[in-house]
Amino acid sequence: QGHVDLLLTDLVMGGISGTVTAERLQSQRPGLRVLFMSGYSEEAENLGDFDGGRSTLLSKPFTPDALARRVREVLDSA
Repeated sequence: QGHVDLLLTDLVMGGISGTVTAERLQSQRPGLRVLFMSGYSEEAENLGDFDGGRSTLLSKPFTPDALARRVREVLDSA
């Protein structure tokens, strides 16, 4: 319930991947923006054009300021 503007998720998680999580949520909430984070460059290379450009990647490690800037960029690109 409620409005969700952005999903922040790791690409690599236990049990279910970030891309599967994003796909499931985007099917329920069309237009949902996704900000993936990952410390694994090989996983990031496989991301490609995951959802027609509604998602982006933030590589680990990152600072709180870098996270805040990227969240703002993703939301402003809507």
